[in-house]
Amino acid sequence: MGTTKGVNMPNIKCAIYVRKSTEKGLEQDFNSLDNQEQACKAYIMSQTFQGWEYVRTYSDAAISGGTMARPGLQDMLVDIRNGKIGCVLVYKIDRLSRSIFDFKSMMKEFDKHECTLVSITQSFDTNSAMGKLTLNMLLSFAEFEREVAGERIRDKIRATKSKGMWVGGIPPMGYDVKFHKLVPNEAEIPIVRKIFETYLESPSLVDCRIRLKEKGIHGKKWVSQNGNIMGGNPITVSMLHKILTNKIIIGKIQNKRSGDIFNGEHPAIIDTELFNAVAEKLKQNNNRGNAKCVRATSLLNNKIQTTSGAVFKNSSGRKGFKQYKYYRVGKNSLPMGHIDKIVIETIKHFLDSDMGFMIAEKRLAFKQVKYADTIIKPMIDKIIYQDHKLTIFINNEDLRYLDSFTDKNYMNTNNTPMEHCYLTGDGKYIIVDAEISLSNTSSIIYKHQCGEHSILTKAENNNTLVRALAYAWKYKREVENGTSVRKLATKLKRDHRTVYKYLNLCYMSPRIINTIMEGNTSARVNLQTLFDIASKHEKFNEQEKMFYS
Repeated sequence: MGTTKGVNMPNIKCAIYVRKSTEKGLEQDFNSLDNQEQACKAYIMSQTFQGWEYVRTYSDAAISGGTMARPGLQDMLVDIRNGKIGCVLVYKIDRLSRSIFDFKSMMKEFDKHECTLVSITQSFDTNSAMGKLTLNMLLSFAEFEREVAGERIRDKIRATKSKGMWVGGIPPMGYDVKFHKLVPNEAEIPIVRKIFETYLESPSLVDCRIRLKEKGIHGKKWVSQNGNIMGGNPITVSMLHKILTNKIIIGKIQNKRSGDIFNGEHPAIIDTELFNAVAEKLKQNNNRGNAKCVRATSLLNNKIQTTSGAVFKNSSGRKGFKQYKYYRVGKNSLPMGHIDKIVIETIKHFLDSDMGFMIAEKRLAFKQVKYADTIIKPMIDKIIYQDHKLTIFINNEDLRYLDSFTDKNYMNTNNTPMEHCYLTGDGKYIIVDAEISLSNTSSIIYKHQCGEHSILTKAENNNTLVRALAYAWKYKREVENGTSVRKLATKLKRDHRTVYKYLNLCYMSPRIINTIMEGNTSARVNLQTLFDIASKHEKFNEQEKMFYS
């Protein structure tokens, strides 16, 4: 019988994650976190024959499993992404997360970086359909348990408040907490009354805060359960608003979630009349009143339409952390920032033109206008978009909308000739045509009368170049320090061919770099253009000629 040769198994770096939702019991010499860690370490020892070795324990104390905002968890995820961990052990699945959504997000990270998860008290294999079902069932019950516990706590808080009892937290100004009850602080009661009276004498919260600061009045100072002195900071506007609207000082207890107000066990420290007077003034000043937050509309909202009359609507998209805004109808989309910029430049050009086709009275009205972006909405009736052209309809019938932008002592003396600008037959509109070209990257090149100009500004061109070169030299430094291109590409989550393209930028001609930085290019500069310049010597010569043409 032949013998089997020993095979050296690769070591599996194991990390332990432990968590406890509350602080109760953490002061003990051997608490729940210690128990979880000891059990997981024993499990790792039992798997030593498979190459398992302990690396580190990540711990989160007094933090709910329903959130990802846990320092220990985030540190562990970072180390997983950096390849420092090959296996994570938990006592139970709910120690890692009590949210199905968060757990699945973490599992994607684990799978991406080839890290496995082991629950030492729950046996299942996620490689099989039954194992996945078991895992989802366990997570569903964990999430259900968390939500039920939350509902139970909220019901208990409401029931406690309905009896007028203090449920804990930072004591409000004018009270101290003794034996879990609110007791008036005789030294602070005059300060609270002074705050209310000062606000009634002040035109606003900001002015009231300044007056209180001048009088040397600060926020509540109290001693925590640990014996630390807390608070005593200068009063801010938000702190002032909280004091003025806190119904505790008139003997009430409010349950914010349900909006119910109950009579408290504690006595009131100011009169209801004074409290109501301040509340009425707050309402009149609309400080945190019922004012609605209105989303700002775009410059050309409902102004652009197709030749068939379909109106472009505001739309947006996101790539990573960057948001892109568009005017969209059907499959047609126009980049909002570029279109707005073209229309603004066109209107400015119109106001600087000779306007020779117009009668003297209306020409004078436009020449006395001082341009502001707010003139665009009343000035433009509509814009028709068709292939490679924007047709702008400027209101010319009733010019009273210009009064808000007219200065009788101002006269625009520019008389630049302007083509593609004319009156409609009935004289109701001034028509201005602006030619554009849409590239396959949704960028726009604006065809001005003096030639074709990229909508990108010189600063934007420079930003594209500087960012590309910064990445290029960063990658070059890592390669020179011994990192292979493929390993670097894996670390950066890029294709290795893209990394090579960036490295080529390090050897681009300084003359071309200076030409781009000075804005003396006849072509639009983007990242692909830079790659093409630097990729091959033949292309380099062609592009160099193009830039100096």
